[in-house]
Amino acid sequence: MAEPKTKYDRQLRIWGEQGQAALEKVSICLLNCGPTGSETLKNLVLGGVGSITIVDGSKVEFGDLGNNFLVDDSSLGQSKAKCVCCFLQELNDAVKAKFIEEYPEALIDTNPSFFSQFTLVVATQLVEESMVKLDRICRQENVMLIFARSYGLTGLVRICVKEHTVIESKPDHFLDDLRLNNPWPELRGFAEAIDLNVQDPVAHKHIPYVVILVKMADEWKTSHGGTLPSTREQKREFKELLKARMAATDEDNYKEAIDASFKLFAPQGISSDLQQIINDSCAEVGSSSSDFWVMVAALKEFIANEGGGEVPLEGSIPDMTSSTEHYVNLQKIYQAKSEADYLVLEERVRNILKKIGRDPHSIPKATIKSFSKNARKLKVCRYRSIEDEYNNPSPAELHKYLTDEDYSIAVGFYILLRAVDRYAANFNHFPGQFDGGLDEDISRLKTTAVSLLNDLGCSGLTLTEDLINEMCRFGAAELHAVAAIIGGIASQEVIKLITKQFVPMTGTFAFNAIDHKSQLLNLC
Repeated sequence: MAEPKTKYDRQLRIWGEQGQAALEKVSICLLNCGPTGSETLKNLVLGGVGSITIVDGSKVEFGDLGNNFLVDDSSLGQSKAKCVCCFLQELNDAVKAKFIEEYPEALIDTNPSFFSQFTLVVATQLVEESMVKLDRICRQENVMLIFARSYGLTGLVRICVKEHTVIESKPDHFLDDLRLNNPWPELRGFAEAIDLNVQDPVAHKHIPYVVILVKMADEWKTSHGGTLPSTREQKREFKELLKARMAATDEDNYKEAIDASFKLFAPQGISSDLQQIINDSCAEVGSSSSDFWVMVAALKEFIANEGGGEVPLEGSIPDMTSSTEHYVNLQKIYQAKSEADYLVLEERVRNILKKIGRDPHSIPKATIKSFSKNARKLKVCRYRSIEDEYNNPSPAELHKYLTDEDYSIAVGFYILLRAVDRYAANFNHFPGQFDGGLDEDISRLKTTAVSLLNDLGCSGLTLTEDLINEMCRFGAAELHAVAAIIGGIASQEVIKLITKQFVPMTGTFAFNAIDHKSQLLNLC
């Protein structure tokens, strides 16, 4: 067997050893191993999750051979859970795999405590009634839950957890933490020791842009009442001053300073998102508070005291035109400040833990260090229960989506997926599931959809005839191409939840294969 670092080399570059270790500890339960469930679990098994349990009471039928790669001709008539489990085990023998030959709906009704043993449950192809029950169970047991469903040429993914906190959110675009408009003494001293008017042309073109901006900002403030450029005209004027200080047209460091001047204009202090987190009621910690909220409480104290309104410095600097000596020294200054801030934050964390009656060293140093470096990028995601979303809909949001040309199809499918569940509860089959009687099924589904719209507070609004006809034409089929996309999205969200890296979706993901669109509906 390949060494883990070799086997998982590419993904380790994305979520690191800490993220991989979290995956290898996780215990996942899959409900229903049709195409959607199999595709989801295949991705997670290849990623190296700790253990999987497959729950499915059905047998492999001829139709399964055309849409599920994890069964073959020899599987006909056998337990679907057993066959899929065996094939998945072949993909990665480091993953512990087992199966339970039982229908998920029965397990939800008769043995709710069964789910408490898992870290996360992936529930596929469940109808509304079972979704509501399972969400209630998992919330009570603090088990993470993801619903995934593919239905003809549409599908959805929905995360269900009370709260999910993220330290390493890894945003695609985020402003470098350089503190150009609020330099600490060591950075200011380093900048002051460098002469912007040096006569040596080589030295002049190798002054780091950080130094250029810090010094030029001080010059600007001296002649502008201690304030930095704020209006568009002032910012343009500041860039012209930078351009005027260039000794030659090929000075890339000054060009970088001009391009990076927006970093100087950024407001000081913390973002509104972070302000909301530190003001959250959970930041008032007690003995049962999570490690995340204990660290938030410490961060709040740091910002109010040692930080002077700022979070701990990240400590990294971007690449820039500079002499090696200047760059290395600048790097050391940022790293030293970051380390000093971390040590202060760590002490505050230890003091809070002691105050609330917990072991002062119960939070590892590595966790506090990661929190300190990523303090600007913290995220807290909270999700409505399925029951609350269904029983207390937001008519205003639904109305907005239904009347928006870009979203009307996506929300139409969302509503019709609920409508087909109501239909099945009344008529014991899904619309279009059997040959013959399609016109009657269309009429019944239309009536059901109108009734559902009224219940959602959207009376007077309608879904298009084409959409209702398509839903009936789907006949509740799971198409492999759609299942692969839904399974891919679901497994991606599982990895986000387990590794606590990147920000998981905070709405209902809706896929529309007819128009090749995927959209997020913020209904939860």
